[in-house]
Amino acid sequence: MPYLLIGFAGACGALLRYGLSLFFSSSGGGFPWITLFINCFGSLLLAWINEGAGRFFNLSPQVKTAITSGFIGSFTTFSTFSHETITLVTTGHIYQAILYVLMSLFGGLLFAWIGVKLAFFKPHFHQGEGDR
Repeated sequence: MPYLLIGFAGACGALLRYGLSLFFSSSGGGFPWITLFINCFGSLLLAWINEGAGRFFNLSPQVKTAITSGFIGSFTTFSTFSHETITLVTTGHIYQAILYVLMSLFGGLLFAWIGVKLAFFKPHFHQGEGDR
């Protein structure tokens, strides 16, 4: 059963990535913003699920694996990042390639850190005088 969940979640993640890439595609090439967004958002989501999902949701280990390995694993894409970087280099956009690599690395780490912080975030509600 976990294989079916992982496969289904993986199909959903891959279809979402494909849909976003079609919706936000730039026909003339250019900077791969959508892949950068997908990978950074995936980093945030993976960190949040791994660090805080148990506190917010009652996820079984199978469902958590389906979400992290299946959905997020297929939603994010290192191979597309690698290919886009090589394409930027081979088409003479070396500075864009360097910027893309740096933004992907540090953006992914930043968004993973934000995901961890969100997992442990506890909202504090203040009661006003009329709320007592």
